[in-house]
Amino acid sequence: MGRYKLAIIGYPLTHSLSGTMQNAALRAAGLEGEYETLETPPEDLINVIKKLKTQGYQGFNVTIPHKVPITLFLSSFDEAANVAGAVNTVKILEDKSLEGYNTDIYGFCHPLKEKNISLKSARAAVLGTGGAARAVCAGLSELGVSEIDLYSRNIIDSHKTVQLLREKFSDKVKINLLQVQILKSLENYKILINTTPVGMKNFAQGVSPLPDEVLATLGDDAVVYDLVYNPIKTELISQAEKLGKTYIGGLDMLVHQGAKAFKIWTGAEPDVQGMKIAALEKLM
Repeated sequence: MGRYKLAIIGYPLTHSLSGTMQNAALRAAGLEGEYETLETPPEDLINVIKKLKTQGYQGFNVTIPHKVPITLFLSSFDEAANVAGAVNTVKILEDKSLEGYNTDIYGFCHPLKEKNISLKSARAAVLGTGGAARAVCAGLSELGVSEIDLYSRNIIDSHKTVQLLREKFSDKVKINLLQVQILKSLENYKILINTTPVGMKNFAQGVSPLPDEVLATLGDDAVVYDLVYNPIKTELISQAEKLGKTYIGGLDMLVHQGAKAFKIWTGAEPDVQGMKIAALEKLM
């Protein structure tokens, strides 16, 4: 392979760290090329895909709002994409057909496996029912949880998503939809996962999705996992740290999903630590 041309498409992409991480990975692997950030409003999606296919790109990442619409353009996709119902990584083959992958599930699971956290037959609490929650539920199912309680502010709006999840995973895990306002105790959960944007930079920054008194009810061996990665230490992670809980921040998931995408495109082993350092420097 000569020079790599890679990209991310989504809208907006103002705070994306993908370019920083992937360009660091290319340099570390001694590969020539560039990873570009291509802001792509929904009305431009078809034209941008044509550009990627005809101008020598080998692959691209896909983020909000295109993770589901992109599936219409694919000739094939992997099992993870099928399970998640969304694609975040695309490889452009020599015949210009598009192969879709979902590396979010891997990205979510890997930090838990690294810390040797077993969720076999455990119960999980998931805050939010958006696209990120779908990948998280797929990951939790893979990790062997027995029951997932999805907490939403608006049960009616969330019902369709939950129905889709039940159709996918009902043979493996029980999925319940609950009003977040009734969440007063976490004592029965092995893991709490925030998939909402609460706590994100420029979106309720410095705010936690749960008060201290509720978080304090988590068991001693339970884990707090916040998918928000900017800021690095969200209010939820700060709460978990003060309470002495095991916690995982969103940057770990972001880095590992990016590392898997890099290997799909290049076949080279990514410098995961180098990718994380590059992302951290950008966030500082």
